[in-house]
Amino acid sequence: MLFDLLERLSSLTRVWYREHPMLTDLQPIQLSALMYLGRCNRYSDTPLAVTEYLGLTKGTVSQSLKALEGKGLLVKQPDDKDKRSVHLKLTQPAQALLNAVIPPDFLVAATHRMGADARVLEDLLLQLLRDVQRGEDVPGFGLCRTCRFHQNVEGRAFCGLTQEPLEQREVELICREHQLPEHA
Repeated sequence: MLFDLLERLSSLTRVWYREHPMLTDLQPIQLSALMYLGRCNRYSDTPLAVTEYLGLTKGTVSQSLKALEGKGLLVKQPDDKDKRSVHLKLTQPAQALLNAVIPPDFLVAATHRMGADARVLEDLLLQLLRDVQRGEDVPGFGLCRTCRFHQNVEGRAFCGLTQEPLEQREVELICREHQLPEHA
């Protein structure tokens, strides 16, 4: 039953995106890559991270990223420390596109109608996701603020893994280095 419900919601979402007039020029994988890049942090905006997050081959992701770059939706920036590495940055048109279509209108309306039950559902789905991540060999890719490495040092967000301060907005972004706290 749970699988059927999740699959149906996923199917409705795919149909909504496929029929959205602003998304007619994007393949589903391209939209998925844009959505990920719009939600990930500076440690997670590389071609390899996109590949790992989407669970696809390097070649497939590489071709999709090239297409997005060709459409002017992302740019590659060399890493300041490691010149062999690149970071993928969304352009302003890409960010505007994502802001216009995420979350899907039908989902916003449905959660509004659900009231407080929507928050309960969100908590349960997060619990389900964490259980799947613990039980299977899948990368964490969680929100920075929920990571065991997230710290507060002198009133500022700080990553205990990289030993770097974080901007406040980064704590709400996806990180590929995410690890659940031991007690979670």
